[in-house]
Amino acid sequence: MMAAHAPVTWAQEQAAPATQEVPQAPVLMVDRNRLFAESAFGRAAEARYQAESEALIAENLRLEQALEAEERDLTDRRATLEAEAFQQLAADFDAKAEDIRTAQDAKSRAITAKREEDRQRFLQAAVPILGDILREAGAVAIFDKDMVILSLRGVDITDEAIAMIDARLGDGTALPQAGGATDDPGVELAPVPAPEGQSAP
Repeated sequence: MMAAHAPVTWAQEQAAPATQEVPQAPVLMVDRNRLFAESAFGRAAEARYQAESEALIAENLRLEQALEAEERDLTDRRATLEAEAFQQLAADFDAKAEDIRTAQDAKSRAITAKREEDRQRFLQAAVPILGDILREAGAVAIFDKDMVILSLRGVDITDEAIAMIDARLGDGTALPQAGGATDDPGVELAPVPAPEGQSAP
């Protein structure tokens, strides 16, 4: 039974400053969004996503400008071309433009898929570390903070988890590709919805 004098806070309230001591409690909380976003792994992954997204935006703009210039040139040449020849050139242009847009859409989907893959690789690698925290605290479960209505302030282990994850995983460059299971047979990962994020352009 939890002590009556323990400070109580709503789950949405900002956590107290981090300590490196893991709280001793039967149930712990972690802010899954912060865990990824504030870890070295998550910051590196997000920086890659932003760089790839910005590069794609710039590429899309260059291609769109090139297509607009080609379309204007074709329009200017219309008066000097036979109707059949112009229709063929116009059809070729439309097919080219459609192919380019299809290819760019595929690149956008690939960037988004890579972002989600990075999140999955991070979560898979973080689970054994969270399992160590779980055992150290003598706890039986770790809940996502966003799914908790009321909690004790002291059972949020997000800061401690980030510090431990950074120490073991770094920016994640040495990790293998995402797999299907955690390496810790004593820890079961409950399925939870992925955090919402912006899609690539």
